[in-house]
Amino acid sequence: MNEITSLQATQAAEQAGDVVPHSTEAEQQLLGAILTNNDVFDRIASIIRAEHFYDPVHARIYELAAARIAKNQLASPVTLKTFMEDDEGLKELGGAAYLVRLAGSAVSSFAAREYAQMIYDLAVRRDLMQLGKEISDRASHMDVASEPKEQIVMAEQALYKLAEQGQTEGGFQSFLRAVTDAVNVANAAYQREGGLAGVSTGLIDMDKKLGGLHRSDLLILAGRPSMGKTSLATNVAFNIAKAYKKGIKPDGTEGTVDGGIVGFFSLEMSAEQLAARILSEVSEVPSEQIRRGDMTEAEFRRFVDAAKALEACPLYIDDTPAIPIAQLAARCRRLKRTHGLDAIFVDYLQLVRGTADNRVQEIAEISMGLKAIAKELNIPVVALSQLSRQVESRDDKRPQLSDLRESGSIEQDADVVMFVFREEYYAEREKPSDDNLEAMAAWQERMERLHGRAEVIIGKQRHGPIGTVDLSFEGRFTRFGNLARTDYLPEQDY
Repeated sequence: MNEITSLQATQAAEQAGDVVPHSTEAEQQLLGAILTNNDVFDRIASIIRAEHFYDPVHARIYELAAARIAKNQLASPVTLKTFMEDDEGLKELGGAAYLVRLAGSAVSSFAAREYAQMIYDLAVRRDLMQLGKEISDRASHMDVASEPKEQIVMAEQALYKLAEQGQTEGGFQSFLRAVTDAVNVANAAYQREGGLAGVSTGLIDMDKKLGGLHRSDLLILAGRPSMGKTSLATNVAFNIAKAYKKGIKPDGTEGTVDGGIVGFFSLEMSAEQLAARILSEVSEVPSEQIRRGDMTEAEFRRFVDAAKALEACPLYIDDTPAIPIAQLAARCRRLKRTHGLDAIFVDYLQLVRGTADNRVQEIAEISMGLKAIAKELNIPVVALSQLSRQVESRDDKRPQLSDLRESGSIEQDADVVMFVFREEYYAEREKPSDDNLEAMAAWQERMERLHGRAEVIIGKQRHGPIGTVDLSFEGRFTRFGNLARTDYLPEQDY
C-alpha cells in the first residue's frame, strides 16, 4: 500500500501543539473503498456525513460521491475528476492523481463500517474538545448578562445536539442535502397509508387538512374557556401514543414507524386529573362520576380494564406549575434522550414562565422558545393558548387571529394556528323565555342542529390551506371524534 503524506491542516495543528483527534488514513481508506465499490456507500451512509471528515478536501470528495450514488450514477476517480478539476485543495494534494491513489490504496471494503465509525467517533471527540473549551471560556468570562444557570442550559443544549446528531453546530448545509431531506419526507408521506407526511392526530378530517402534525412545526391550539382545548389536546396526544409502533424506518434505522412517544406538560391540571380525563374517554364513564366514585359495577370494571390497557401507553406527563421555558426545553431533551420523543403538548402557553419583565416580551420569549424546541428536537410542538375577551363582545363568536392574547409573536412564530369553537356552548346561554313559544321552538331546533358538534378553525397554516374542520364532541366523556356524515362537501381553501 502506498502511504499518502499527511495533510497541511493536520501538520499545522500538530505544529501548534494541539493534538486534534483524527485519522487521515481511515478517511483515505473509506473514500478509496467507496470509489472502488459504490455499494459500500449504502453500508456507511447512516453512520457519517461529509462534515464528520477532518480534512475539508475529503469532505468534498465524500459529498460529491454521495450525490452521484444517490442518483444511481457511478462515483469513481474518473467521474469525480470532471467535477473537481478546479478544487484548489485537491490540486495541493496532487489533483486527479490523488483520487486514483485513494482508490488504489484501499485494501478491502470489508472494514468500511469500522472506518466510518472511527471517523464519526473522532469527529465527536473534536466537537467535545471544542465544546469544552467554549464552556470554559464562557464560564471564566464574568458577564452580568450571562447567569451561570443560563450557561448550564446552553451547555446541556449543545451536549444534547452533539449526542443526537454528532455535531454541535448546524451552520450552512448544501442545497443538495436540503433537497434530499425534502424528497425523503415526501417519500415517507407517499409510502404511508393516507399520504400523511406528519404524525396522525387520529382525527380523519383534521389529518386531511393538516397532513398530520409535521416535525419541527409549532402548532397553536387556541380557544376561550369551556371550548374544549384541553380535551382536544389530550384526545390527540392519546391517539398518537396509542398508535405507537417501533420498527425499521425507510432509512434503515430503528425508530417510530407509527404514532409516537408523547410528552404532555400540564401546567393547569395535575397528572392525576389529566389521566382521569383520558380514562373517561376510553372507558366511556363520565368524568364527573369518576371524580365522585359514583359508578356502577359494570362502569367500574370498564374503568379498571381501560387503566390496565393504558399502562404501557408511551404518554409522559409533567405537571410542574409555572415551569420556565429553559427548564421545559431541558426536560424535553432529557425525555428524548432517555425514552424517545415524537410530539410535545403544552397546556397552556400563558402558564409557562419566561425571563423578561414585560409581559408581551415574555410571551414572545416563550413562543420563540417553543418553536426552537420543535426545530432542535425535530418534533411537532402543540401549545394551547387563551384568547382575549373581545370574542365575547362580538355577535359572531368565532375566533380569529387578532384574538390571540398578549402578543403578536404567537401568530408570527406558529406554523399552524387553530381555534376550537363550539357554537352549542353559546346557544345554550341564549335560551329564550318559556312563554315565547315561537322563539323556544326555533331555539330547540338550533340546539338539535348544534348538539354534539364542534369546529376546529384553521386560521393560519404555513404549508397548507386554511378553513374549518367539523368534529363530534361528547361532553360527558370530554371526547372529540370524527363526524359521521354522508354529505361530504369539498374543502374550501382561502
